[in-house]
Amino acid sequence: MLEKRVELEGMKVVEIEKCRSDIKKLREEMASRNNNHFLDDNKKLTPRRDVPSYPKYHLSQETVEALRQPTFDVWQWEPNEMLSCLEHMYHDLDLVKDFNMNPITLKRWLLCIHDNYRMNPFHNFRHCFCVTQMMYSMICLCSLQETFTQVDILILMTAAVCHDLDHPGYNNMYQINARTELAVRYNDISPLENHHCAVAFQIFSQPDCNIFSTFDPEAFKQIRQGIITLILATDMARHGEILDSFKHKVDSFDFTDEEHVTCLKMVLIKCCDISNEVRPMEVAEPWADCLLEEYFMQSDREKAEGLPVAPFMDREKVTKPTAQIGFIKFVLIPMFETVMKLFPQIEDVMVQPLRESRDRYEELKQIDDAMNEVQKKKSENLTMGKKK
Repeated sequence: MLEKRVELEGMKVVEIEKCRSDIKKLREEMASRNNNHFLDDNKKLTPRRDVPSYPKYHLSQETVEALRQPTFDVWQWEPNEMLSCLEHMYHDLDLVKDFNMNPITLKRWLLCIHDNYRMNPFHNFRHCFCVTQMMYSMICLCSLQETFTQVDILILMTAAVCHDLDHPGYNNMYQINARTELAVRYNDISPLENHHCAVAFQIFSQPDCNIFSTFDPEAFKQIRQGIITLILATDMARHGEILDSFKHKVDSFDFTDEEHVTCLKMVLIKCCDISNEVRPMEVAEPWADCLLEEYFMQSDREKAEGLPVAPFMDREKVTKPTAQIGFIKFVLIPMFETVMKLFPQIEDVMVQPLRESRDRYEELKQIDDAMNEVQKKKSENLTMGKKK
């Protein structure tokens, strides 16, 4: 019987090793696909002429109202439906009417945006939709159209749509350490965010996708600068600097001061970019899994290439509760609580869910720790038993 068990255990080890080998090959294939030169396929930047080529979904009144809430379930929708929702936001905020946008150009632009997000586990078109929907809900919840100009609203929405265009699934630290084409091109300064901006304006340079065609050169220059400023603000390496700047302004905030307004817009896009934990647990948790999957793909590749690995991305060192607790406690809650000073109405629908999420992950960590302790004692007892 012992021989049989040893034989079976040996077979299991072989199967596990084979499985690991297959997974490694799959990861390498995905990595090589994702490591292609950026935007080699120029067709992606060419607008589709068969517009409208996604069906115009008639959004029910229930969907229209839900779309304005941070609780909106972003997992329910197909790409075509998300495109229709984005289109609705631009119409509902009166951006199409006020800036005399061609509705067909808006459709073409959104299709081109969709085509220029990659199929990454996290940084994909659904993430783009998620961030833009949260921006739309904050504009509604905080009544930003009463305090901001329509140009500001246009900049906020468009920067949210474009903020991660053509993201390769590997962060700035990887780009810099691996000395990729992007890191070399942008001198190690926010290579990804600079790339997202460049792709956005390559798309706008196509006349059929230029939703800003009615603006005079000076107005376009202002919008371009505004969008670039916001997309560059999403680099988490600048988080402390941007939040400190906002904290110094918030107690005596002046909506007529351009510098104050720009700083607030930077904080708003940052909030929306990392706002998944604001959403209900069943909507938020799959995003945490997607992000860890993308992190693990990167850390596996970094190990294979002999590059430094961040502990929070290493599958052997991080768990979902430990990853989330620190991020919620030290990044999300302090930032959202600072915004709450200006807009107290976000406390119940945005800040309170963050506190609840922190508490839930802390409970999960306690359970994990207790189970690990039990496992450790079992191992110790086994070891002692063998020695006897």
